[in-house]
Amino acid sequence: MPSFIFFHLLLPFIFVAQPVFEEQVIDNNISIGYGLALGDVDGDGKPDILLADKKQFVWYRNGDWKKFVMVENLTEFDNVCIAAKDINGDGKVEVAVGAQWNPSETSNDQQSGAVFYLVRPQDPTQLWKPVRLHHEPTTHRMRWVQLKNGKHYLVVAPLHGRGNQGGNGAGVKLMAYEFPKDVMNLWKLHVLDSSLHLTHNFDVPAAPAQKGLYVASKEGVKFIDEGFSTKKSVLLSLPGINGAGEVRVGKLSNTVSFIATVEPMHGQQIVLYVNNGQNERIVLDDNVKEGHALAVGDFSGAGRDQVVAGWRNPNKDGKVGVKLYTPTDASGTGWQQQWIDENGMACEDLQVMDMNGDGKPDIIAAGRATKNVKIYWNRSPR
Repeated sequence: MPSFIFFHLLLPFIFVAQPVFEEQVIDNNISIGYGLALGDVDGDGKPDILLADKKQFVWYRNGDWKKFVMVENLTEFDNVCIAAKDINGDGKVEVAVGAQWNPSETSNDQQSGAVFYLVRPQDPTQLWKPVRLHHEPTTHRMRWVQLKNGKHYLVVAPLHGRGNQGGNGAGVKLMAYEFPKDVMNLWKLHVLDSSLHLTHNFDVPAAPAQKGLYVASKEGVKFIDEGFSTKKSVLLSLPGINGAGEVRVGKLSNTVSFIATVEPMHGQQIVLYVNNGQNERIVLDDNVKEGHALAVGDFSGAGRDQVVAGWRNPNKDGKVGVKLYTPTDASGTGWQQQWIDENGMACEDLQVMDMNGDGKPDIIAAGRATKNVKIYWNRSPR
């Protein structure tokens, strides 16, 4: 039988020092804040914040945090996702975006879904040029991925399969777009998987026990090998899982990793599966509502990852926010929690990166109902 361990049962026995964060509001007047990406846009050596808002894709310049519009009003319906990564090694990110967010329309690809590559201008503070790429309906999440062969791909996950209704029907086409030498030419497409339904999000961890893609879906979490090999793709056997909307992979030591999830999609539980030979299931929190954001990072410098999660609707206590969950030891069986933002962030998405070069990861979040973007600076002593 799987073990169900709640953090509050373990708190009286072990307590570890909690990291310290300082909040800074970057923008308090966004429309929705569907998705975030982080990376150096202008080549000054400092990561910037990129945001997929309702009708605009924008970036905020690190330092003065001035907002610049990259492109706006791309499609009839809302924007939904953004991906940024330095692919050609020039110190500046390449950017792709997803739009035409119309999740109830799963058959008509003119009325649902859109994928664009954005060609940067000489001055990145000016408007960027969108290049339309192939798409499936209900385009929802995207990330740049570099394979062990050195090639870069834009991996795009729709929410539904074509013609899907209520999470039933055809499987989602998880697509990889091979980055070409000339972005104006045709991008070669690869279908990585078409067996899952309601693929809400996916992770591409840097150095877990197994490198590859971890896809959260109605069926659970699926692992796809870093070589995109269908022979090495497997639906992970995780005890008690009832579908997942978010997934992230972290580590507790060099030999013990974990998978963190939000269950079910838009769910009320933050859950952990410790890869200790048993895939023990640990419920970190069961008092969130519409959990919609998840990340991992070593915020305290203890050599093991913590989990940060955000939700966008008021929970049983009438609160939205962002919380951090810290392991009390390297086994991963005991956890404690702390507020990062109590009722000031209706979290739609969050990302983690060292934003000021001090060697400590910071948290960046975007709020839906709260209409804000914030940085939580990691001020923990090291």
